[in-house]
Amino acid sequence: MSHDHRPFGTVLTAMITPFAKDGSVDVEGAGKLAEHLVALGNDGIVVNGTTGESATTTEIEKNQVLKAVLDAVGNKAKVVAGVGSNDTAHTVGLAKDAAKLGAHGVLVVTPYYNKPSQAGVYAHFKTVADATDLPLMTYDIPGRAGVPIESETLIRLSEHKNIVANKDAKNNLESASYVIKNTDLAWYSGEDALNLPLLSIGAIGFVSVCGHLVADRLKAMAAAFFAGDHKKALEIHQGLLPVYTGVMSRMPGVMSIKAALGLQGLPAGAARLPLVDADEKQITQLRADLLDGGIKI
Repeated sequence: MSHDHRPFGTVLTAMITPFAKDGSVDVEGAGKLAEHLVALGNDGIVVNGTTGESATTTEIEKNQVLKAVLDAVGNKAKVVAGVGSNDTAHTVGLAKDAAKLGAHGVLVVTPYYNKPSQAGVYAHFKTVADATDLPLMTYDIPGRAGVPIESETLIRLSEHKNIVANKDAKNNLESASYVIKNTDLAWYSGEDALNLPLLSIGAIGFVSVCGHLVADRLKAMAAAFFAGDHKKALEIHQGLLPVYTGVMSRMPGVMSIKAALGLQGLPAGAARLPLVDADEKQITQLRADLLDGGIKI
């Protein structure tokens, strides 16, 4: 597959959903944060994904956030709507809402909790892809979903005209290599620590949580890699390792990113239960990790 085939850009951040002090969605803040992220170097924004706390936002709130981000940056970046759930009919409804609002694509996670067979996984994605004309990115994250999208299932899904990309959070470079070789899917890393390794086997970009903080460096790393300057790409990757650890390994990414954005004075707010906010000890450790990774907050 050509590295020029980037249906949603190269560096996308899986954006948090900012909440106001009363717990409601901060719609204005969502637009402001999206503008900040694009200015930082993102050429795409994913809203209403895992990091957007999609499990605890309503359909109305999801559509409010999507509209706010589209209004703010829809002419400057690709805006991809997370529409996944473990109910195919519900996912179809969310995808149709996204299409009406003008989203540039949809992100659809493997149905979680139900543990469908691979026949069910295939039927779920195909049904959603059939429901609109939007390009669709599958999201393979067996650690959360409970089941993987197996390689042969991804290969079958790639034959659908609307299924154009995969967000890979499977942590299986062998499987990724096989599917990249045998499909035209645009492959996006969904695991920040594997951003560079996945580029090395054919990925074309990232859907990143750490992109809230380091999209500029992720953009530089990808540019260096594609220009053949692998030494520079490796240097950037290694410099980012403490950021990856601080944001993704010590607590849920939502908690760490909301804490970091709050320290930067950007829209974030509290997390919704069952997630809780980072405590003082966690924030102290986060500051230390980010400082080690070149970010002073």
